[in-house]
Amino acid sequence: MSTEQRPTIAVVGPGAVGGLLAWLLHRAGHDVVAVGRPATVAAFEEHGIEVRGDGAAAAFAAERFGTGVERVRASVDVPEGASIILATKTYGLDDVLPGIAASHPVEVLSLLNGVEHMAPLRDALPGVPVAGAAIAVSAVRASRSVIELRSPWVRIEAPEAAAGFSSVAGLTDAGPAVRVRGTEVDVLWAKYRMLASIALLTSYWRQPVGAAISEDPELTEALLTEVVACSNASGSPASTLQLVEVLGGVPGGMRTSLQEDLAVGAPNELDALGGALLRIGAASGIQTPAVERIVSALTVA
Repeated sequence: MSTEQRPTIAVVGPGAVGGLLAWLLHRAGHDVVAVGRPATVAAFEEHGIEVRGDGAAAAFAAERFGTGVERVRASVDVPEGASIILATKTYGLDDVLPGIAASHPVEVLSLLNGVEHMAPLRDALPGVPVAGAAIAVSAVRASRSVIELRSPWVRIEAPEAAAGFSSVAGLTDAGPAVRVRGTEVDVLWAKYRMLASIALLTSYWRQPVGAAISEDPELTEALLTEVVACSNASGSPASTLQLVEVLGGVPGGMRTSLQEDLAVGAPNELDALGGALLRIGAASGIQTPAVERIVSALTVA
């Protein structure tokens, strides 16, 4: 299928991650529209989207993607019959689902964090191909129209079920390292095991990843054991040793968005990352005292 024959790619939720993807797709020549709130749309229409980097991230971006402002088309409405990349925060899913359903999308690729969002997505979009994928990138919005890339990588994992999606083809062409393989359950849990672990620990200890993991080895081990038990019960086999090895590859100075959102009292994904583990554990007969301790402390805070 040629680029001209493909549907418009609509990036719903053009925050740091979604805005970066819209920027990349537009820069690669794809028909893309950023779908966001009125203030964000107004900022994009006035200034375009600018991606900046710092240090290694800047060098990576310059070498792989180039630099500059992209005048990405923006709208508050999802275009009819689009191929959708869903990049909102998990707590924003309910707000955007009606607009997505009303637009009759040809397919939806979700990049939401967590593992519980796929059922409501599919319930709201009967007959529409929907696939859960995962993205690894560190980026923040310096302003409504400026995105700061903090990691010298942009990696996307998609399940085999999404191999034919126009969005996946577009993203592959646009520059991120895209890998398509395996089942949706394994793709989502591979990220969730890592993200839930570091997000809960960094938020609890209010420290970067390296210090948070080493602050209380017994609590860290208990948490990782519970995360892995929930993963195994959900059909994605893993071991605590494997998770420890994955965490060893996370930059020690990294902070998580959950940690930063909690610190300023902003809406956050504590329920999607921690609350979900409590629900999965309860449904599977798995005791999760370490998760409960951390989530309870963060909820009170």
